Amino acid sequence: MLSSCVRPVPTTVRFVDSLICSSSRSFMDLKALLSSLNDFASLSFAESWDNVGLLVEPSPPHTVNTLFLTNDLTEEVMEEVLQKKADLILSYHPPIFRPMKRITWNTWKERLVIQALENRVGIYSPHTAYDAAPQGVNNWLAKGLGACTSRPIHPSKAPNYPTEGNHRVEFNVNHTQALDKVMSAMKGIDDVSVTSFSARIDNEEQTRISLNCTQKALMQVVDFLSQNKQLYQKTEILSLEKPLLLHTGMGRLCTLDESVSLATMIDRIKRHLKLSHIRLALGVGRTLESQVKVVALCAGSGSSVLQGVKADLYLTGEMSHHDILDAASQGINVILCEHSNTERGFLSDLRDMLGSHLENKINIILSETDRDPLQVV
Repeated sequence: MLSSCVRPVPTTVRFVDSLICSSSRSFMDLKALLSSLNDFASLSFAESWDNVGLLVEPSPPHTVNTLFLTNDLTEEVMEEVLQKKADLILSYHPPIFRPMKRITWNTWKERLVIQALENRVGIYSPHTAYDAAPQGVNNWLAKGLGACTSRPIHPSKAPNYPTEGNHRVEFNVNHTQALDKVMSAMKGIDDVSVTSFSARIDNEEQTRISLNCTQKALMQVVDFLSQNKQLYQKTEILSLEKPLLLHTGMGRLCTLDESVSLATMIDRIKRHLKLSHIRLALGVGRTLESQVKVVALCAGSGSSVLQGVKADLYLTGEMSHHDILDAASQGINVILCEHSNTERGFLSDLRDMLGSHLENKINIILSETDRDPLQVV
């Protein structure tokens, strides 16, 4: 009787402890969290072919107490997610990439979606947006090289530049009656923004018309202006480009403050990525004692980003056989570390950066089961 009376006490204590822990936790609404994540690294930086952002959304409202970080979302990782009761998964690689025609229990990626929805867990993927970000994956990878200056190999373009359209058309009108007709016609075309200002040309007061328009609208503008030969002959058509972002973009070209031997660079990379082995292709005429001053790198699969870049060393996760041969023939050394080994270590830095960015409003945890599928045996 005594033991049966005592038994409920631990349960009651655990229940009270649970209430205390729950009350001390902070939550964020999913929509607010997504907005903050986009402020941290805009999804507009992602490549056009990529599938980024919120991929799986539980029915709203959905609050997030625990954000779970992983490089790849596998079924083993999903078991860990559910065990740790996470509310949102940030999977660097998008688990949903190709379109799904059905959601059944037949394939592992479909099962991930089912489990996420059944357990009210969201899935978010930043992928190439984090590759391009100034504080992202490639910058983290460059930290392992030693003191250096770096710039993106393929800079991103400003996503929200105020200029509308991708063409600018400029011409002059010198009669009020003609001006009214032109302005009326231009404003009647969709996707055209028009401005005008006074200009003095050849001692004659004229009105300068400047308009921005899309490719489709440009054809209508040209069609109208070509009806007036004198007007059209003095028309200027400019192609608009969004300005480049100097610290944002794909890959990094890194120039070391001081040259080091290839052997030294290999040791640095192993230490940074916590690897005991890497794969090395020596450039023609190069040895382990050859000096390295310029390193071109790209986390993950770097063939398309690194192709044609002049450097002493290419550093990436994987490259095709023929791209390696091409690089080596030019005297460029190639180091391969396996795809996700060049990315996963970034998540530790990401946890700290997001904690600060989100003002520690939610718990942020790293996967303990996520790993590269390849191993040396």
